[in-house]
Amino acid sequence: MTLQDNIARTNFSSALSERYLAYALSTITARSLPDVRDGLKPVHRRILFAMRQLKLDPEQGFKKSARVVGDVMGKFHPHGDAAIYDAMVRLAQSFAMRYPLVDGQGNFGNIDGDNAAAMRYTEARMSAFAQALLDGIDEDAVDFRPTYDGESDEPVLLPAGLPNLLANGAQGIAVGMATSIPPHNATELADAALHLIKYPNAAIETLTSFVKGPDFPTGGVLVEPAEAITQAYRTGRGSFRLRARWEVEKISGGSWQIVVSEIPFQVQKSRLIEKMAEMMQAKKLPMLADIRDESAEDVRLVLEPRSRRLDPQAVMEGLFRLTDLENRIQLNLNVLDAEGRPGVMDLRAVLRAWLEHRRVVLQRRSSFRLEKIARRLEMLDGYLVVYLNLDEVIRIIRDGDNPKTELMQRFDLNENQANGVLDMRLRALRKLEEIAIRSEREKLAEEQADLQALLSDETRQWSEITKQIKDMKADILKSDKRRTELGEAPDLVFDAAELLVEKEAITIICSERGWIRAMKGHLDLAGEFKFKDGDGPAFALHGDTTDRLLLFADNGRFYTLGCDKLPSGRGFGEPLSLMLDIPADTGLVACLKAGPGKLLLAASSGHGMQVDAEAVVAATRTGKQVLNLADRVRAVACVQASGDKVAVVGENRKLLIFDLAEVPEMTRGRGVILQRYKDAGLADIKVFKADEGLCWQMGGGRTRTETDLLTWTGKRGGAGKMPPTGFPRPARFT
Repeated sequence: MTLQDNIARTNFSSALSERYLAYALSTITARSLPDVRDGLKPVHRRILFAMRQLKLDPEQGFKKSARVVGDVMGKFHPHGDAAIYDAMVRLAQSFAMRYPLVDGQGNFGNIDGDNAAAMRYTEARMSAFAQALLDGIDEDAVDFRPTYDGESDEPVLLPAGLPNLLANGAQGIAVGMATSIPPHNATELADAALHLIKYPNAAIETLTSFVKGPDFPTGGVLVEPAEAITQAYRTGRGSFRLRARWEVEKISGGSWQIVVSEIPFQVQKSRLIEKMAEMMQAKKLPMLADIRDESAEDVRLVLEPRSRRLDPQAVMEGLFRLTDLENRIQLNLNVLDAEGRPGVMDLRAVLRAWLEHRRVVLQRRSSFRLEKIARRLEMLDGYLVVYLNLDEVIRIIRDGDNPKTELMQRFDLNENQANGVLDMRLRALRKLEEIAIRSEREKLAEEQADLQALLSDETRQWSEITKQIKDMKADILKSDKRRTELGEAPDLVFDAAELLVEKEAITIICSERGWIRAMKGHLDLAGEFKFKDGDGPAFALHGDTTDRLLLFADNGRFYTLGCDKLPSGRGFGEPLSLMLDIPADTGLVACLKAGPGKLLLAASSGHGMQVDAEAVVAATRTGKQVLNLADRVRAVACVQASGDKVAVVGENRKLLIFDLAEVPEMTRGRGVILQRYKDAGLADIKVFKADEGLCWQMGGGRTRTETDLLTWTGKRGGAGKMPPTGFPRPARFT
């Protein structure tokens, strides 16, 4: 036969697809995704089983990690020793595992991200949590399969006396899918499981009253809303917002500093400090003067503010936005079910799968015990035959040519019973031994009846599982307090770059030609201010250096300036064109402080709309277009929409009053028609309260208020009527 005879022709695409599918299935089922029942991947399961074979129980001494890795690699896991040791190291890290499954001795890495020492320098044994996962594995609790070389067997999964999947979480990337499960508090999971036993169809909202969210080994503060947490557990997908835990520490001289005692899960402390230091050098953290790592066994990061007048809460909010002191932990409950199929489960399905597995384990262990009891009872019955016919048995053994066969024929014994009788020691023929055997038989018979009743009664099985869970809570979870605090993020609106702005009262003066300045203190707005020749006052208002100034131009754009950046009041100030990209032929319509509330905008064409005052803040020098204008139409008014009525007066002196509710709120657009004109345009607009009446300025500094407004009241879009006698010329309200 030649080599050519062994070549089979096949389509390359089909062959590649088949092989890639086989690789993908192997990666999904045997490497990357955990089993929903014990929460382990094959490598972790093999590590724990190998440690059990080495008798590395929590009460025993430690053994070299290299010994464990060698056994795992040689017997169960045909992969590199580095991969096995890395997996084992993670099982021992208290900052990576909520319930470490390996008790390590030596350098197993730290929260700074430093690697563990080589396996020849470290030692390990199982933890009590690992022992709980393995409890009953020698009692036919789970299936076994041949190892890769066929020389021995390995467990398909572990009995899992702990809800390990959610308790310790899992991370994995397969082919075309991934899993991301954060750790949880096992006591909370146990309480939820106990409730699910009583109420199998419990709602996710009920279960999340027990499982309040992830519980990370590094602590921190979970600031995700309860509704979002419930939705994540309902769908099996979501994310959780986790923050560092911090407190303010007072120091001498009235100063203070911030001490971070817990950092978010999976954030390396050294890398966090390094990145923050780089940001400080790049002047991206203007609120900090210094950062120090004073950690020993516990985390202690000291953050020194640049100024003690800063608000600590605002400083931390800025750091949460800019650094890894806050991160998001993903939830993707993509696991292998009892049939080995991958899929995304919700919280109830995961807990139910674990409970069903515990029931199967209970049934198999009970059946295993029944078989042992049956064999022992069989042997005890044979022993009792000896005591009832002791002389005859001795005679047969002493004189018979084939005592085994004769015993079987004479006393109707089976082969096992006959062998047991022949193997008895002479001292076991005492009367006391007969009493002990009868007592043992009675106890075993009672246990046998109890186990048979247990296997035939589902209610009793769930009662036994309930007892096991409660015993687990009382034994290995007795001091299991939640480490991750549940909190809420404060609703603070601020710019991190503005944290260093000292709050001072100022008076803002803007001239007709667009020269602006800020004078210290709140001065009399009606006072005399100096301007350049040919220039005069346009706007004057009180504010603080922490405010933002909104400038509305007649091109329909809003511009924004920080009041701390305004030129000082000495001299005439500076032109706005140096600070903003305002076209030369553009004039200012309004100058006001940014803040909550609504604004009413109006154009010369008679169109207008309401806008949210916080939504018009511009982030760039070029401003933000809000009011769209047609050719030769200019913006003419921008007033606070604080009232229930709108008064509009045109250049033709026609006055119209209508409800403010008739003007819609928009984010950007032309608006709606407020007043119609034939050969004129809109002159001025005012918002007022109907019960206070409409007022306007008259000559000589007098103010007139009109409360009987029925004559001019109508619907939006009307032409209006002539105003009362004495209304200003040109038509203006102020």
